[in-house]
This record gives sequence, structure tokens and C-alpha cells, in this order.
Amino acid sequence: MSIVPKETIEVIAQSIGITNLSPDVLPAIASDVEYRVREIMQEAIKCMRHSRRTTLTAVDVDSALGLRNVEPVYGFASGDPLRFKRAAGHKDLFYIEDKDVEFKEVIEAPLPKAPLDTEVVAHWLAIEGVQPAIPENPPPEVLAVPSDNGKTAYKEDGIPVDIKLPVKHVLSRELQLYFEKITELTVSRSDSALFKEALVSLATDSGIHPLVPYFTFFVADEVSRNLNKFSLLFALMRLVWSLLQNPHIHIEPYLHQLMPSVMTCLVAKRLGNKFSDNHWDLRNFTANLVASICKRFGHVYHNLQPRVTRTLLHAFLDPSKALPQHYGAIQGLATLGPNVVRLLVLPNLDPYLRLLEPEMQLEKQKNEVKRHEAWLVYGALMLACACMIV
Repeated sequence: MSIVPKETIEVIAQSIGITNLSPDVLPAIASDVEYRVREIMQEAIKCMRHSRRTTLTAVDVDSALGLRNVEPVYGFASGDPLRFKRAAGHKDLFYIEDKDVEFKEVIEAPLPKAPLDTEVVAHWLAIEGVQPAIPENPPPEVLAVPSDNGKTAYKEDGIPVDIKLPVKHVLSRELQLYFEKITELTVSRSDSALFKEALVSLATDSGIHPLVPYFTFFVADEVSRNLNKFSLLFALMRLVWSLLQNPHIHIEPYLHQLMPSVMTCLVAKRLGNKFSDNHWDLRNFTANLVASICKRFGHVYHNLQPRVTRTLLHAFLDPSKALPQHYGAIQGLATLGPNVVRLLVLPNLDPYLRLLEPEMQLEKQKNEVKRHEAWLVYGALMLACACMIV
């Protein structure tokens, strides 16, 4: 005999619109309902015990329903056990007492803190003993600050507190001097023969892997602050090229920090502040650098080339962009290969040329600099299309 009365089954059926339920079926349904309820409660008790608790909560029942692929019950999110009261005059009728709340108190009450969901996020703590420069780890400038290994004590609300400093990325004195010398040559003597020797060292030396996060941070910082210094930008891109050629270092974890700087030197509106600055060569060099990165690391980061391509295509098709930006985008797309040109450049060639032709004509564009830029963009388009001819 089921402990679930058949009258309860009949009432539930009527509440969901079933009015023609046969009385002979009610006992069988009641027995099945009891079996299902017992099954859920057994799973809920297991969840409670695994949580090291002795009180069953609504969360345990929701977890049990989830284990059985049943949608959880909504309305009871409290971790506290429900307090049932017996209805007066009814032996087997219980209810949950609802607390009366003043509407004014609810309006004037401060908002509670947002709940923190528990989640696990993986990131590189160290790669072959080297800590990568990612947001989850301390930045390189913190790691490079020399200090003792002891604890620093300070007082907070009159209570002494001992704190531990972040883990230091210890560099030998030789590596520190090497880094300082390379950065000094890059910033102030990029046209010297010694800088060329430094680039060769960066491309071949097997002992500079601990310096990779410092070099990537140096490049990103200098590019962001010195877009008006053409010679420095070119030197930084040559430095990145040398690092990429070094077979002894692992630069993959730092590409996310290098790529924005590289793309800036390709499609920035202005590179340098002098008319004599040949930023066209810088854009050509950077385009080949971008293609080299995509070719070498595209199999490691599958979304690398699609993201680069989207950025270049957006710069190419945006009429509000300057012509040097269009030139950099075209050169970048062309270096990515004939397939990219066939799929992205050729379909947009005709409408783009209709916008470019007025900039190339003396009658419509009186500014000689603008006409020169338009002709260079036209030449880049022709070279990109020429790569389609086999």
C-alpha cells in the first residue's frame, strides 16, 4: 500500500488539466510516485553525506535531481533547513511558515553582495622554470625589484600582520647586464653595428630564455609610448624578429603580449613624426613578421590567424581609416597567402578601387602627399593580386 494517497494523485492530475484519469490507474501511479520520491531522497542523502553535513537541505535535493537529469525545483535556494509547522486541526498536514516583511523595509534595505560562484581557471604558473607575464602572475616589474627574502611586517588596525612578497624571478647579474645593454642599444643606438651584433645574439643565444618576458614587456611598453619615433619602432620590430628566430626559447606564452604591438606597427594611422620617416618600409617589414608568426604558431593557437585576418580586413574595408592604414592592411593580407587574397581582397577590389581612384587623380586630389599615398596603396593592391597569377 503506497503512503501517497490516490486522492493526492487525482488532485495533482486535475491541477495540470487531466480530468479523465481512470480510478483504476491511481494506485499504480501513486506507487510509482513513492518509488521516485524515495529514489530522489536517497540520492539527496548521499549528496548531504558527501558534503560532510548531517542536515538535509534544498540544495541536496536539487543536486539529486540534477544527477537524475531532472530539472531542479525552483523557489528554495536557502542553505538552511526548512521549518515545517503542523496545521491546526490536521494531523498529517504541514506547511512552511512565511515571515511577514514590511514593504518599506525591503525598499530601504541595502543591496546584498553578489554571490561568488566557485570556478576553476587554468593558467601557466611556470614554463620550464620561467614564469610567463600573464595577468594571473605578478608583472615583470614586480618580479625584477630586488629585495630580501624575509617577511614584511606592517600594522593594520593596530594588529601586526606578516606578509610574503611574490615569488621572485631571480636573474643572474650577467643576464641583467645583457638585458640592460640590449634595451639601451635598441632605444638609443639602433643604427650602430653593435646593435646588429645584438640582434644576431638574440636570434642564436640559448641562455636568454629567462629574459623573454622582460623583452616582451619592454617591446609592448615602448611601442605604446613612442609611436612618433620611427627609428625606435623599427628597432623594436627587428628585436621581435630576432627573438622569433631563436630556436632555443619558447615564445608562445608571450604572443598575446607581442601581437598588439606588432599589429600597431602595421596598421597604425601614424608611425613617426617626420616626412622623411619611411614608415612604408616599417609596414612591409611588420607584415612579413605577422605572416611569420601566423605560419609558425598557427597550429598551436588555432584562432591566431583568423583574429589577425579579421583585424586587417576591418582596417582595409573601413573608409574612415587613413591610406597608410589601408596600405598596412593590404600588405598584411597579401603576406598571409594567395588564399587570403582570393577570399578577402579580390571580392572587395572593385568597390575599393572606385573609392581610391579619385585620390589618385590630380584634378580631384590637390594634396600631393595624399596622391602619393593613394598610388602606393594602388601598387600594394596590384602586387597582392599579382600573387594570384601562377
